Amino acid sequence: MKKFWKIGLSAFLAIGLLAACNKKEEEPKSTTDVEQQSEQKDAKVDEATFPMTIKDVTGKEITLEAAPEKIISLIPSNTEILFGLGLNNEIVGVNDYDDYPAEAAEKEKVGSMEFNIERIIALTPDIVFAHEAGIASSPQMIEQLESAGVKVFVVKDANTFEETYTTIEEIGRATGKLPEAEKIITDMKAKIEDVQAKVANVEPKKVFIETSDEPEIYTTGKGTFVDKMLEMIHAENVAADGTDWYKIDTEQIIAKNPDVIIVTYNYVPDILTKIPQRAGFDTITAVKNNAIIQVDPNMVNRQGPRLAEGLEELAKAIYPEAFK
Repeated sequence: MKKFWKIGLSAFLAIGLLAACNKKEEEPKSTTDVEQQSEQKDAKVDEATFPMTIKDVTGKEITLEAAPEKIISLIPSNTEILFGLGLNNEIVGVNDYDDYPAEAAEKEKVGSMEFNIERIIALTPDIVFAHEAGIASSPQMIEQLESAGVKVFVVKDANTFEETYTTIEEIGRATGKLPEAEKIITDMKAKIEDVQAKVANVEPKKVFIETSDEPEIYTTGKGTFVDKMLEMIHAENVAADGTDWYKIDTEQIIAKNPDVIIVTYNYVPDILTKIPQRAGFDTITAVKNNAIIQVDPNMVNRQGPRLAEGLEELAKAIYPEAFK
C-alpha cells in the first residue's frame, strides 16, 4: 500500500456509468412540475445551511455550527476538491505530497502517510478532512485529534465515479460550498459524456497499464478504478485476469501483446525509452508501433475534480485518432 501512496497516494476501483433508457415518450412538464423541481433544488442547496450535522464513512456524526474558517486536508484528492470549491483562504494545512494546484505548495505541510499530530493541533482547524484509505496507516491518529477537540471527517475511498461525486458533494456541504460542488459534478459528467461520445465507434484496443518500473512491475487488474475507466472508453485491460494492483513478469506482458502501453508513474527519467529496451519487448505491438504513452498519474489516481480529465487523457493516449 505504501508503495502506491508514494507514487499516486490513492488508487481507484471500479466504475460504471450506464444510463437507464426510458422507452416512454417524455411528456411536457407542467408549471407545477417545474415549480416542484425548483423547490427540490432549493431544498438541496439549503442543506448546506448551518448549524448542520454530517456523518462520515465511519458512521461518526459531526456537528458544525458554522462554515469552517480553518481547514486541513490529509490527502491530495481532498485538497484538490477543497481548492476546486474556492477554499484557498480557508485551507491552513495539507499533505506533504500535495502538488496541485500550485497554491497547495504554499500551505503548511502536516505529513504524508504518518501525520504530525502536534502540528495539526497547533493549526487549530475547524475541521480536518481525512480519507478512508489513509487512516489505515495511522489508526490512532483520529483518536488523538478528537481527544484534543479537533473534528475529523473521513471521506470514503471511492470505488466509482458516483462515489467520487458523493465525496465532492459531502465536502461541499460541510464547507458551505454545496452549489460550487454541484457545479464541479455537472462539469465532470459533461466531460465524461463528451469523451465517451468521441470513442463510441472506435475499434477496441488491448491496453497494458504499468504503475511501477522494473524490477517489480505492477499493473492494475480487475476491480481497480483504472480498469473500469478502460471499460468506459472501450479498451481491453490485458491485465484483467488478475485483481487489484499486482506484480507482473515481463514474460507475461510480452505474451499479452498489448496494442498500447500506458505508464502511470513519473519517477523514472526517460522511462519511455527504457521500456522498449527490455528483453523481448521488441515483439510487442505497442513497442513496434511506438504506442507507449505516459499520463499524469494524479489525473487517473486522485478521487477529485480532475478524474474526468484523467479519463480523457487515457482516451487520447489510446485512441488519438478520435481526438483529431
